[in-house]
Amino acid sequence: MNSTMTTNERKALLTACFIGFAYSANYTNHAPLKDMLVAAFETSTFEFTKAKFGLLTTAIFLTHALMQIPGGHLADHFGPKKILIAALSVVVIGNFGISTSTTYMALITWKFLIGFGTGTCFISGARYIYQNSKPERVLLNQGYYGACILMGSGFVIFAVPLIAKHFNAWNYGFLATAIVALLGLIAALFAPQAEAKEHPQTSLKALLSHGPLYALGWVQMASFGLVIVIGSWITTLLTEKSGIESKWLIHAVASLVLLIGIFSRSYGGNLVQRHGVKKVLVGSIFMNATGCMLLAFLPEVFPVVLLAIVLLGLGCGFPYSALFSRATSLFPGRAGAAMGLVNMMGIVFILCGAPLVGQLTDLSGNFTTAFLSLGLFALSSLFAIVKIPATNQH
Repeated sequence: MNSTMTTNERKALLTACFIGFAYSANYTNHAPLKDMLVAAFETSTFEFTKAKFGLLTTAIFLTHALMQIPGGHLADHFGPKKILIAALSVVVIGNFGISTSTTYMALITWKFLIGFGTGTCFISGARYIYQNSKPERVLLNQGYYGACILMGSGFVIFAVPLIAKHFNAWNYGFLATAIVALLGLIAALFAPQAEAKEHPQTSLKALLSHGPLYALGWVQMASFGLVIVIGSWITTLLTEKSGIESKWLIHAVASLVLLIGIFSRSYGGNLVQRHGVKKVLVGSIFMNATGCMLLAFLPEVFPVVLLAIVLLGLGCGFPYSALFSRATSLFPGRAGAAMGLVNMMGIVFILCGAPLVGQLTDLSGNFTTAFLSLGLFALSSLFAIVKIPATNQH
């Protein structure tokens, strides 16, 4: 943030960043509670397998994905502030609700409902940033917003298990993130109104048939999608393979895969301005693939695991600003829907990847095949980068 920003623009950016932190703390707040949830819900007739645990991530991101284009359309039509308030209300209610669950079906149902809120929150927040940013600041401001989303996601990996352990009850972890979401809702109520930006309206059909948007989405799958899938399993990987005995250290190291994104998403816009989008995206994908391969073959070697986590945190964060700024420049009149399509593709990867990692691990007895597959998929996105415009252009 620099001196060229007005007070209203600065307030809008800070509010959007806090809201991004607040709702993203409710993405995978179940992940670090795996052991407590298994102990609470597994019975003689119900085996709480890794695959079933992965379906909790699938449940929230299924509806999260479904709301990307509709949520973007609503934000384009009614304004992002109104939609943010409604969506945050869903997140708050859902997380207070999940804390009262007594069965696995209740857990997965609440996660399914919460996804409607988080999905709409994300795209409405991105639209709010776009409308309240000068053209020369869109890359940087989207990066700040994206960084705070990863901050919220990483925060829960470290903080939620500590809260649950302190109270010796898994539901306090969900209550804590519900309170954070409630604070985000209060912030949204007092947020500045989004600035009006007039652009020609393009048909939704033209948007949905535009090839470069799908190329952007492919890279989103290999960056955002990849880091969320890994984030939902990294605690389990470290617990089973790293040899680290300290639970505190495991959660601290696991949270780095997302927390490093606070820096990389913020700095990604600067890198694009200096080196161009193609170089940044290609370098990021190679970092992601290398990180996955290291976790696949050397999960017992702690320095190697730490290096892999750093590479993934950087490689999954640097592309963020470039992807969304390209989407809005291609369809400025439907910026919300365009960003929604790109992000929806990233979430499709989460929907498939999270339970697939669990299934492959259950079948093979280790994480090698699963993380090798993730690395190969990351490399496949290099083909999509060729189709992405090198400069912002409508």
